[in-house]
Amino acid sequence: MSQVSLEAGVEEYLVSLRVERGLSANTIAAYTRDLSQYLVFLEGREPVEELISELITRMRHRGLADSTVGRKIASLRGLHRFLVIEGFRDNDPMALIDSPRRPDPFPKALTVEEAIALVEAPGTGDIAARRDRALLEFLYATGARVSETVGVDLGDLDLEDRVVMVTGKGARQRLVPMGGKAVDAIRSWLPDRIGLVSRRGKGDPLFINMRGGRLSRQAVFDIVKKHALSAEIETTRVSPHVLRHSAATHMVEAGADLRSVQEILGHATISTTQVYTRVSPAHVMEIYVEAHPRSR
Repeated sequence: MSQVSLEAGVEEYLVSLRVERGLSANTIAAYTRDLSQYLVFLEGREPVEELISELITRMRHRGLADSTVGRKIASLRGLHRFLVIEGFRDNDPMALIDSPRRPDPFPKALTVEEAIALVEAPGTGDIAARRDRALLEFLYATGARVSETVGVDLGDLDLEDRVVMVTGKGARQRLVPMGGKAVDAIRSWLPDRIGLVSRRGKGDPLFINMRGGRLSRQAVFDIVKKHALSAEIETTRVSPHVLRHSAATHMVEAGADLRSVQEILGHATISTTQVYTRVSPAHVMEIYVEAHPRSR
């Protein structure tokens, strides 16, 4: 097998992630940072199990979260597996390295009552309130990721048929239904938006800031936290991702089939969607009593 330098191998791996696997720009950026730090640590030395173990120990001594350490290890594992499979290297120094136990990546869903209180918290008293109400209703109605939400343009909406075209990971598009509450909130926001939208901006974003530019992901995060406080929900329990998780959980608990929820959320595989079957014990018992012929 032909050997290549580790630097060249990293470049090939990143190209593969971008071109063949179609990962998002944010994911590619995270891999790039992790692997650049890896190269700096090695300082030209050959990657061997002992050196990698030392690197992992250093990360843990720095107090990094298990999830962060796990992601960095996954970056290294993916790189070295790629190098062996493609014939660039003849051994995998990660083969005997254990990954840290990853915490459950899915936060606890809000109750239906909490979700409704959150999305209604902004009210409709002024322009910012109407924008925030439309945004929160959209997040909860569609289960869209925050990056997908800020990327929605006016042309992606069909308010008559109550659907929106969402662009997800790997530039994959999907048509997602919207409920009547979300459509009504968006209709109330659109006249305000016309007066704010900046002609200097790119595209025709649905959700904009008070200067007329496309709303950022951080701004959405801040808006969700702000209105969680108004709704008297502990802010540490709430984020845009929690609204997505809550939407999916509530659909499954109401009887939606997993294939439909998978399509709405844009999951590549059904295994990712299956996490939403982790519903409350009371709900499990209710379903069991209703469905099992020998439950009574």
